[in-house]
Amino acid sequence: MTAQELPELSGKVALVTGASRGIGYGVAEALVARGDRVCITGRGEEALKEAVERLGADRVIAVAGKAHDEAHQALAVERTMEAFGRVDFLINNAGTNPVFGPMAELDLNVVRKVYETNVISALGFAQQTWKAWQKDHGGAIVNIASVAGLTASPFVGAYGMSKAAMVNLTLQLAHEFAPVVRVNAIAPAVVKTKFATALYEGREEEVTAGYPLGRLGVPADIGGAAAFLTSGQSDWITGQTLVVDGGIFLNAGVG
Repeated sequence: MTAQELPELSGKVALVTGASRGIGYGVAEALVARGDRVCITGRGEEALKEAVERLGADRVIAVAGKAHDEAHQALAVERTMEAFGRVDFLINNAGTNPVFGPMAELDLNVVRKVYETNVISALGFAQQTWKAWQKDHGGAIVNIASVAGLTASPFVGAYGMSKAAMVNLTLQLAHEFAPVVRVNAIAPAVVKTKFATALYEGREEEVTAGYPLGRLGVPADIGGAAAFLTSGQSDWITGQTLVVDGGIFLNAGVG
């Protein structure tokens, strides 16, 4: 998107975690495209710098750090407030899945790391944005969960457990933050990102065959859903998990 193509500013500001690439980048791109200003976070400074350049440095800033680091959470919100004066929307996308294997053999320390990054960091960011802006001015939070959190997920059980916790975190925050802040989740199926490569690489045609809509997801699919859930069109929606799965759950029926 060139400077000439950028829309008028919406007046709204979003913080998107884990957004140097993949789903987070797709969300940031969708929000910038409608006129929001955005702060993106991630671990790699160079990747964030490149993302800011692509998205538009006049609309986007970046703060590097580890999602589970409380100091990073506070700094990201602080920098957003300094740069833009508000933080209307939080999209909790940062996540990890460093282990594949049966539950009986999982290293518990690795499971703890998954929860720290996927769940506790999301709560930490929500606490920070609530205190800094949303408690007094309103807004919306979108947690990126997964279909892995809605059913049994062989060999990615720790990840699935953490995403189930994200769904429940969404319910808890939606209840506590109402009526000023709406909190919803998105549960994607397989989206073509570097993060999900192991789930389809070398057998994409086989994996895609299970999707009634005939393709895997792309980051823009989730970006569009996040844009909807942070828009006025969803003002009466909170505490919900929107499944964005290309129809894959349709295959769970009998017969």
